[in-house]
Amino acid sequence: MEYLDFELPIKELQEQLEKCQIIGEESDVDVTETCKKIEKKLVETKKDIYKNLTAWQRVQLSRHPNRPYTLDHINALCGDSFLELHGDRNVKDDKAMIGGLGKIGDQTYMFIGQQKGYNTKTRQYRNFGMSNPEGYRKALRLMKSAEKFGIPVVTLIDTPGAYPGLEAEERGQGEAIARNILEMARLEVPIISIVIGEGASGGALGIGVGNRVLMLENAWYSVISPENCSSILWRSWDQKEQAAEALKLTASDAKKLKVVDSIIKEPLGGAHADREKTFLAVRDAIEKTYDELKNLSPKDLVKERMEKYLAMGVFKG
Repeated sequence: MEYLDFELPIKELQEQLEKCQIIGEESDVDVTETCKKIEKKLVETKKDIYKNLTAWQRVQLSRHPNRPYTLDHINALCGDSFLELHGDRNVKDDKAMIGGLGKIGDQTYMFIGQQKGYNTKTRQYRNFGMSNPEGYRKALRLMKSAEKFGIPVVTLIDTPGAYPGLEAEERGQGEAIARNILEMARLEVPIISIVIGEGASGGALGIGVGNRVLMLENAWYSVISPENCSSILWRSWDQKEQAAEALKLTASDAKKLKVVDSIIKEPLGGAHADREKTFLAVRDAIEKTYDELKNLSPKDLVKERMEKYLAMGVFKG
């Protein structure tokens, strides 16, 4: 288990508890009361730390190496029913963007999302979750297939941004994202978008135009990352914590600004602390949201989605 800087008090108590339990197992000394006291202090410390998280600490949690990624969620939600589909029918198959058909209960969904890697080799294979234009075109192809067969779309957002390389620009990165935003706005099936980790820039928005946009509690959603914001404004990454606060990128901020519709609570300690509980919360959120949308006509789905985004950023004096 890896611990972030602000989680070190939890690490110390966890180690004390483990040592106490070992002493109890290897000797005749009764350490039950001591272990209970440490456990109680551990829970209290966790509650105290996680209820007072700063914006930057939430960014750190969203990037935790043990946090579940898109495929983890899909495999937990769909099991063996998930069928991954590949390729944009133009250039190639982008490994940073995955998609396919899967079932939750008796309902089929088209799942689309960015996938990061778990180690150096898989991070390179997945291009660190940064999609090329063909990734967005693959996503659009799958969304159009879902529309043709009346299948609802679920997008899982977790990216540090679209790939900014020269070759991506040459193949039309900006156009691909813009095309997705346009086509998603008028797609005639329900779209449920969930920010499960990092939601950075147009890379996130390219699959983020939904009838309902949800966010996990420790995810973030912003036009730019705190580090890049700091490097532009202060010419250094040293002000990233200040930038994170100013960007209003947390789930609670996004909810207040009506950028997202609801927040999915995470277990104490973050999504990585109890994956199964996180998967259940995401599953419940998808099923509940789909129940709200399934009886709307295609025309009403498009109208509601358009009105939702047209209302953003409008100030009425």
